[in-house]
Amino acid sequence: MHFELIKYDVIDAVATITLNRPDRLNAWTREMMVEMTAAVEQSNDDPGIGAIIMTGEGRGFCAGADIEATFKSKLDEGTKHKRDERSGRWIKLVRESKPMIAAINGPAIGVGLSMILPFDYLIASDKAKLSCAFVRMGVVNELASSHFLVQRMGFGRASEFALSARTVDGAEAYEISLVDKLVPSDELMPVAMDTATRIAQNPSRQQRMVKDLFTRNGSEPDIDLVMAREYEYLFECYESPEHKEAVAAFMEKRPADFRKLAAGE
Repeated sequence: MHFELIKYDVIDAVATITLNRPDRLNAWTREMMVEMTAAVEQSNDDPGIGAIIMTGEGRGFCAGADIEATFKSKLDEGTKHKRDERSGRWIKLVRESKPMIAAINGPAIGVGLSMILPFDYLIASDKAKLSCAFVRMGVVNELASSHFLVQRMGFGRASEFALSARTVDGAEAYEISLVDKLVPSDELMPVAMDTATRIAQNPSRQQRMVKDLFTRNGSEPDIDLVMAREYEYLFECYESPEHKEAVAAFMEKRPADFRKLAAGE
């Protein structure tokens, strides 16, 4: 697919998706979401890729929805908003995808934040600005952010953050557990690439199983059901070529090569 609103690059086993509307601080549009979705699917279909990074071009990560393109046009036309099924598909895609890392280089506002909350690891630079500004626009949370904010931050912090619609910098975002790591701006992409490269060394099939377990078990109160889901995957893994490769590599005192295995070589 030809991309116009994002850049797509692959280095070794890591794909990088860069939101590419720098003149608008990478403001989100539905067309951008289509390209983001296609890029993630392309990464998932490539056996040589083991992890995905998303970042923004220029000074911003994603300054939220393009107000004119998404809200004002509908108000001017008197068009009623309907549930956008693509939004639900985005969350499902992210949680079923190979590991995804957000490298937050600047403002991540509204949908610019909610779309990355289900990612596996959030790294913010000291120039990042994050806000859940939905109430300020007279709307409410979307993209399951009312779930993921609570999971990441806890009930009280998530409530204050969402209800105040205030903006926090990268340092405070790390302090309140909104992001997982804080780095100087000039180290953001090297740290993200190093993290993604380490993650990409492991087998994608088992990583996606772990993600599914986290998705279904993270808020599951039935511990027996939690373990049942784990054992279901465990028994499947015991028969997998990835497990056999890991055991053989240990016995032969060599690194396991899961990428070569995934490529069928």
